[in-house]
This record gives sequence, structure tokens and C-alpha cells, in this order.
Amino acid sequence: MKHLVLLSLLLASVVFSEPVKQSHVKQHGELKIFYSAFDSSFLTPEIAVANNFVRGKDRGLVNIAVVKTLGQGIPAKVTGVVKNIFQQTQQLEFVAIKEQSTVYYLAPFEFENEDLLTFKINVTAGESQFPYDFKFQKKMYHNP
Repeated sequence: MKHLVLLSLLLASVVFSEPVKQSHVKQHGELKIFYSAFDSSFLTPEIAVANNFVRGKDRGLVNIAVVKTLGQGIPAKVTGVVKNIFQQTQQLEFVAIKEQSTVYYLAPFEFENEDLLTFKINVTAGESQFPYDFKFQKKMYHNP
């Protein structure tokens, strides 16, 4: 149940924080890779504790989900880094969150107010097992 609430919050963060764009999905063969980054205040304290995430105005999470069939996440190896405009790098340590028929991957990171961050993500999944690299940018803000 706690994971279902977490997934709902993650999806809501994408929908309500900015318009959903095609750019939040990458196509790799028959796989779709959904991604988002958001500040940790979207998590309730209970969900953060249950999943060992630290909440704070300078803390965020990046979410990656790999699907072949909508609603059916598939196992993947997800790695990555995040850099700010000064090229200060943080290694992303992804945690697999498994629910009924899906799995998605979350990694915490730290940021300054109005930080423009570049996420570089590597995903290996599916039958081919060839890695897929992509990057995206997100400007992060402290919530009061």
C-alpha cells in the first residue's frame, strides 16, 4: 500500500509540476523509458522513512521507469550522475521500488535553489541488453 501511495505521488509530481511532454519519455526499441526529477517535499514523512529517503528543501529524487507494455514495468539496471552548472557531480544510487506488476527506480540527490541540473542516465533492460544513454535537464527550486 505504501508503494502505491508513493507511485501516485511520483506520477502526480510529473503531472502537476509541469505540463507532461513527449520529452519525459525516451523510446529505445520497443521499450519506453519514463523519467522525472522532483523535490522530496512531494513525499510524506512516512513514505520517506519507509524507503530511507531524506526529505528537505535541498533534496530531490529522480524517477526512472522502463516499460514494454504500459503499466508493466520491467527490471533494468539504471545508473547515472547529476551535474550542476559548475560541473559538480553527484553519483546517482538507484533503488528499485517493486509493486505488483511494475518496478521503477528512484535515486536521491541534493540541489541548490534555482539549480539547473543535467542528469545523465544509463539504462540496460530488455532482451537486447544493450545500454541506452540519455540526458535531460531540470531546474530545481527550494519549496518554502
